[in-house]
Amino acid sequence: MDKKIIIFGTPTCSWCTKVKQYIQSKGYSYKYIDVSRDEKALRDMVSKTGQQGVPQIWIDNYPIVGFDRNKIDQKLDSK
Repeated sequence: MDKKIIIFGTPTCSWCTKVKQYIQSKGYSYKYIDVSRDEKALRDMVSKTGQQGVPQIWIDNYPIVGFDRNKIDQKLDSK
């Protein structure tokens, strides 16, 4: 389980909390970045996806915007 997972979110985002719990329940660890406190990370996130919405889950540098279980599972299961 050597996936590089970064979750971009904010403390007030309930979906961000849910996606963090979901990733943990699948046995993966992740790096969490609070974009309400990190302007550079926010700019990087928007420049990569064109989206400001959170959560954004980047799995091995592949961005998923929103809590899309199917896409998350697809990327976690891929080699």
